[in-house]
Amino acid sequence: MSYSVGQVAGFAGVTVRTLHHYDDIGLLVPGGRSHAGHRRYDDADLDRLQRILFYRELGFPLEDVAALLDDPAADPRAHLRRQHELLTARIEQLQKMAAAVEHAMEAREMGINLTPEERFEVFGDKDPERYAEEAEQRWGGTEAYAESQRRAARYTKDDWKRLQAEVDDWSERYTGLMAAGEPPAGDAAMAMAEEHRQHIGRWFYDCAYETHRCLGEMYVSDERFKAFYDAMRPGLAEHLKEAITANAARQTA
Repeated sequence: MSYSVGQVAGFAGVTVRTLHHYDDIGLLVPGGRSHAGHRRYDDADLDRLQRILFYRELGFPLEDVAALLDDPAADPRAHLRRQHELLTARIEQLQKMAAAVEHAMEAREMGINLTPEERFEVFGDKDPERYAEEAEQRWGGTEAYAESQRRAARYTKDDWKRLQAEVDDWSERYTGLMAAGEPPAGDAAMAMAEEHRQHIGRWFYDCAYETHRCLGEMYVSDERFKAFYDAMRPGLAEHLKEAITANAARQTA
C-alpha cells in the first residue's frame, strides 16, 4: 500500500511543500515512485513522518530530528521511550503554565492587576485573592459583590497601597486599644468598629450595619478569617465581632 504526496499531506496535516522539503534535505525520502516519477509513501514512511512531526512539535530543529531518527543505536522502542519522556515533561510544563494562567485569570476577575513584584510590595505576605473563590460562591449574585468587583477593577497600584496602609494603620490602633484593656462595647472599640465598616464602604461596597454584623460573625466562625485577625493580636477576631455587634445595635437603636 502506498500513498501520494497529496494523500500524506492530508493525513498528517502538513503542506505538500513541507513534504517536498523533507525529501530534498533527506529527512523523509519516500520509499517509492510512480511510473510518472511522482513520490509514493509507504507505511514505514508514515511512521517516520509521525516521529518527525512529534519532535518538531516539541521544538526540535530539523537537523536534530534527523540525528535522532538516524541514530543507528536507536530502535523503535527507544524512540517511543524518548517521546514518552519528552511528552511527560511537556505535560508538566503545560500544567504549570495552565496553573499560572488560571491564577492570572482569577486575579483579573478580582481586578487586582498587579505584577508579582507589585503584589509583594503592596500586600507583603498577604494574598489579596485568598478568599476570592469563597467570596464569589457566597456573594457572587449580590449587588454588593458586583459593586466590589466594579470598584476593584479600577484600582491602580497606588490605590491598593493606600488601601493597605489604611488596613495596617487600623490594625495597629486596634491592637493598641486591646492592649489598653478597652472593652468591646466601649466607645473606643465601637468607634474602631465603625471605622472598619466605613473602610469597607469606601473601598468595596455599601456595608449596612446588618451586613457588617454578619461579617463580624463570620470573622469568628470561619477559622481562616479568625486566624487572619487573631494574627494581629490573639482574641482580636472575637473582640472585633463584639464591637461590631455593639456598634450596630447602637446605630440602629
